[in-house]
Amino acid sequence: MYYLGVDLGGTNIKAALVDADGAIIKEASTPTKLPRPAEAVCDDIAALCNQLAQGQLVAGIGVGCPGTVDGGIVRYSNNLDWHDFAMGDYLRAKTGLPVALANDANAAALGEALAGCAKGAESAAKGAKNAVCITLGTGVGGGVVLGGKLLIGYTGAAAEPGHMVILDTPDAPRCTCGRPGCLESLASATALIRMTKEAMAAHPESALHGIAAQSGGVNGRTAFDAAAQGDAAGKAVVEQYIHYLAVGVANMINIFFPGVIGLSGGVANQGENLLAPLRAAVGPMVFGNAYAQKHTRITTCTLGYRAGIGVDAAGQVHRQQHHKAEESGQQLPAVQAHAG
Repeated sequence: MYYLGVDLGGTNIKAALVDADGAIIKEASTPTKLPRPAEAVCDDIAALCNQLAQGQLVAGIGVGCPGTVDGGIVRYSNNLDWHDFAMGDYLRAKTGLPVALANDANAAALGEALAGCAKGAESAAKGAKNAVCITLGTGVGGGVVLGGKLLIGYTGAAAEPGHMVILDTPDAPRCTCGRPGCLESLASATALIRMTKEAMAAHPESALHGIAAQSGGVNGRTAFDAAAQGDAAGKAVVEQYIHYLAVGVANMINIFFPGVIGLSGGVANQGENLLAPLRAAVGPMVFGNAYAQKHTRITTCTLGYRAGIGVDAAGQVHRQQHHKAEESGQQLPAVQAHAG
């Protein structure tokens, strides 16, 4: 039995054919090429799926998509600029396969809870898996797993940490959702790049300029690399960025108190250069931290690129729906995708 896992990102669309255990059989990707209509993006998704599924018996497709997902409908995605798009139906028509749609960060969080950095994390309910996954990329996404189950909320709109306001000032940067001071506007890779460019403009003497030139432009590593060299402007950017991220992480701990918070995305690749100062900053912000017997472990996600393409999680989401259908007596047989 095979499944198709798809991660729709702001930069790339990644897809893979996986077996029942989530092991990757083969994979493919293509640029997202935003902005463009949702149908055009989904035509590329369908082409990848049909390519990977050719000659295989496939049970269905699990898709991780940024934004608010309600069943098979993307109600709102600020970074894709999609509104009330019936993505599940569209892909089903293009591929001939059942489609399970989930928020991308939710899918990643489920994968990490089941097989990654939060595997075996417990709560007061012995054996329950409890974790929060925060993705630091073009935006800031999040997924919450409580008792081994995704927290999706009413209409699937829960767990959007990127859109909690953490800086309520007149000059707070405006998020793509339209609100000023969202975590996404302050702790995403996009925000880090903006802050780095601002520091470069204010400090022409900074090592940031040379580092950016060597790598072909400013990216999420530039400020960290400069800070590692002792550059004052780079260190200031990193410290400010980590402060904003720490506020968001502490808020999630105070609300959910998960066993693990896993960070993913390009910024998380900084490893302990990010994690060590982040843990130090988060601790004093956590309610009762000085008296707690157990503390949330802050780490990076461990599924690597598999978490990035949502293969484990997307497959799990689809298998859960498949299992529910079987319990109700509905048959969802494996089928072959359209030839494309």
